[in-house]
Amino acid sequence: MHDDRSITEHRLRRVLKERVKPAVHSRTIPLTVERWEAPGEPVPVAEGLAASYEPCAVGEPWGPAWGTTWFRVTGTVPADWAGRTVEAVLDLGFDRMMPGFQCEGLVHRADGGEIKALNPYNDWVRVADRAEGGEQVEWYVEAASNPVLVDHAVTYEGDLPTSGDQPLYRLARMDLTVFETQVWELVQDLEVLHDLMTQLDTADARRYEILRAIGSALDALDLDDVPGTAAAARAALAGVLAAPANASAHRVSAVGHAHIDSAWLWPLRETVRKVARTASNMVNLMDDHPEFVFAMSQAQQLDWIKTYRPELFERIKKKIADGQFVPVGGMWVESDTNMVGGEAMARQFLYGKKFFLDEFGIETQNVWLPDSFGYTAAMPQIVRLSGSKWFLTQKISWSQINRFPHHTFWWEGIDGTRVFTHFPPVDTYNSDLGGAQLAHAARNYREKGHGSRSLAPFGWGDGGGGPTREHLARARRQRDLEGSPKVRIQRPDAFFEKAHAEYEDAPVWAGELYLELHRGTYTSQAKTKQGNRRSESLLREAELWAATAAVRIAGYAYPYENLERIWKTVLLHQFHDILPGSSIAWVHREARETYAAVREELLAITLAAQQALAGQGGEELVFNCAPHARRGVPAGGAGRPVAAREPVTVEERHGGGHVLANGRLLVEVDGRGLIVSVYDLEARRESVAPGAAANLLQIHPDFPNMWDAWDVDAFYRNRVTDLVELDRLEVTEGGPRAATVRVTRSFGRSKAVQQITLRAGAKTVDIVTDVDWHETEKFLKAAFPLDVKAERTASETQFGHVHRATHTNTSWEAAKFEICAHRWIHAEEPGWGVALLNDSTYGHDVTRDVRADGGQTTTVRLSLLRAPRYPDPETDQGSHTLRFSLAPGAGIGDAVREGHALNLPERAVRGAGPVAPLVAVDEDAVVVEAVKLAEDRSGDVIVRLYESRGGRARAVLTADFPVAAAVESDLLERPLSGHAVGVVTPEGAVPLTLRPFQIVTLRLHRP
Repeated sequence: MHDDRSITEHRLRRVLKERVKPAVHSRTIPLTVERWEAPGEPVPVAEGLAASYEPCAVGEPWGPAWGTTWFRVTGTVPADWAGRTVEAVLDLGFDRMMPGFQCEGLVHRADGGEIKALNPYNDWVRVADRAEGGEQVEWYVEAASNPVLVDHAVTYEGDLPTSGDQPLYRLARMDLTVFETQVWELVQDLEVLHDLMTQLDTADARRYEILRAIGSALDALDLDDVPGTAAAARAALAGVLAAPANASAHRVSAVGHAHIDSAWLWPLRETVRKVARTASNMVNLMDDHPEFVFAMSQAQQLDWIKTYRPELFERIKKKIADGQFVPVGGMWVESDTNMVGGEAMARQFLYGKKFFLDEFGIETQNVWLPDSFGYTAAMPQIVRLSGSKWFLTQKISWSQINRFPHHTFWWEGIDGTRVFTHFPPVDTYNSDLGGAQLAHAARNYREKGHGSRSLAPFGWGDGGGGPTREHLARARRQRDLEGSPKVRIQRPDAFFEKAHAEYEDAPVWAGELYLELHRGTYTSQAKTKQGNRRSESLLREAELWAATAAVRIAGYAYPYENLERIWKTVLLHQFHDILPGSSIAWVHREARETYAAVREELLAITLAAQQALAGQGGEELVFNCAPHARRGVPAGGAGRPVAAREPVTVEERHGGGHVLANGRLLVEVDGRGLIVSVYDLEARRESVAPGAAANLLQIHPDFPNMWDAWDVDAFYRNRVTDLVELDRLEVTEGGPRAATVRVTRSFGRSKAVQQITLRAGAKTVDIVTDVDWHETEKFLKAAFPLDVKAERTASETQFGHVHRATHTNTSWEAAKFEICAHRWIHAEEPGWGVALLNDSTYGHDVTRDVRADGGQTTTVRLSLLRAPRYPDPETDQGSHTLRFSLAPGAGIGDAVREGHALNLPERAVRGAGPVAPLVAVDEDAVVVEAVKLAEDRSGDVIVRLYESRGGRARAVLTADFPVAAAVESDLLERPLSGHAVGVVTPEGAVPLTLRPFQIVTLRLHRP
């Protein structure tokens, strides 16, 4: 029996490859082909249609990297093909690897309308279901010669200025053919049965029943006349294909999908074309297959289609109304969730869901993030406040060390909110619905005995492409097939409703969904990360001051359109291959340019509002955008700062170096330029571990096993070089308001200049690090060994913080050797702690060691720069300015306050007098995250705030303008039913009670 099985399988593979598949398209005649090379960037369709074409032949090379070639193909269907199904096969030179990672094309009619896209597994275009003969073909193929960049090789093809100009592809086929329907169906029958057979146990009689049927089908097939005998071969398979599945078979809800990275190994401008190609194929597939359902996330991508392909957008709108094309996700893009700020995450949902509501009248219920690199513990509350109730991801199955224990579960966030969550056990968001993947989903499903269903997103993805007619054929055959899970093409919400009803008491996972992979994404492409952080801060400023001016000053126009446009630009760049630093050089070059433009525009909005508020003349006013008062200036207001009482002094240190003091801290910088003591004079505590040095720059080799820009593997720690060699040590500022020691070091081909500053009245040591970085495959860190026995650290995340153990008792803790924090990370023992603050760094690591004196050192390190070579060989090369601060004696509240202060600098404007805050909160634990005018342009004021310390809080919010009512709202600024915030007093006061880490959005109605 074994020999028979092996012989039949080998026979099947050869017959399929050499005889059956080639017979799907028969009676071939060539089309006439002409070409036009678009100069530079892609051109509008009208320009491509009107171009001057020149003769071209199959076999000719075409397409330099990132170029666009237009092909005009013409021909006539022969008269003797009347009654036959006719298709064109247009092969641009595909190498049959995954679609989306090589050349692609979009076929247009002569009037400019889209017909369908071309990729390696979708190279056909239907001419006639039943030809009459004599039909004329005139099509225009917009072909993109995108370079292949998926092999992890170091290449400079990832940016236009450094890519080559030689053709990458060779035109392979441009033919009219007869489509042999029965042959195509036979291919699908044989492939589905073969895949199923290979997954069945060798002792399963069903396996051999299928084997015999395949053998009989091959015997019925005349290899000299495959089209004429395909029906007979199919008849031999009909019995095994009709056998129904077991009643207990696992149930798979198959959802058509085409994960399209909004940028990755291609620039943003190419994604605009990718989404059009994919969407055009999907609506065509829906025309032919009314059962087909396709889910598309990322409002940004649909907005691109609306802007650049309005005809296609109208077709999509009709399919959405019909229920086949399903918007999912509710976010502007499938963003990173580790590094995105709290308010930006709220805006991902505000603008994403608002787009779906405005354009399609659809309230999305599920959050669709299959490919992001781990998920913040703040997400469940944000999801629920957006009006969504389900969450889907797949990426956690990529974890290297620990297998996640659930596929269907309740995910609990830092505030206690829970959201029903599913991880598809098929372990891919690009399923082919083949037997191997479906069998894996059934075997892998962790909830057996409690639940019986899972979701499988199917279709070509990452670079787009989506489902094909072959995928749908597999779904039809496996709908009710013995030995296979039961496959139903369904909308995602239908799956979640059934899964929730089936397993309402699913287990609970509390805390972050940490991905044990891609930890380097917290650090790669430092300028992109810095641009994101600073754009988020600048948006906060611009909205606050513009809202204050619009409420206070008659006729002052709030810049609704500009702020929305800028927000959407920033949100786009939070996509999970842009902000994490895992895209090609082109993407990050453009990101740097975009962030620079965003900065200038937001600074202009901010300055205009501040000048309007400050009035004419007078002295210098300091505007404080931070949520806490500082130097006597209230939060959200402007005034003249109060000078610190005690000056800063700087003296020579015995043994070399300098001592800085301000009455609160005593800081020693030794002769090596390292901080060897930061003494808290108020608590009489030393911050730096005995015998250790803080602000120690360290460099590691950094050559991960696979994904260069993505990964940091634990073995990088095995080798470290402390950067202690000194070029120069000098005092550049000697008080009384501040004292600064400048330290200059050279290492490798790089140089670092650090300015260590102590300011009057401050409880922080501020460090500005300028690095001219020219290392390759190296990892730069800044170490702070603290004299603290910390069992855990707290890291800021969206609207709160997350605790992580410092020990490695289990593999789960050990796997978190690189972690993400926003503006601060905090380590403490009972009664005293230290915070390490930053202005644009996300990656950190924490270790602890027992010293010879029996004490324990907790070392916190910031991950400053990396130098991976793929996909951008020049990652992080050049000049960087990074700011971080050490705050001894800090509690969580101090960390929150100082983190905001570092990221939200004071701004000085000359004015007539102080500016009172538009809104104020009387409890420091309650942080105002955003103040803006309502999206509906009613003039209402939106205030978003949260409890920041992880405890209960009572506070009173006071508005400095008339308030008719205060209504708690969701993230889309709609009233939340059953939520009351209390009565607004005549003075405009709103009493609040918040649970730990609760987010509250208030809509303050103006009379």
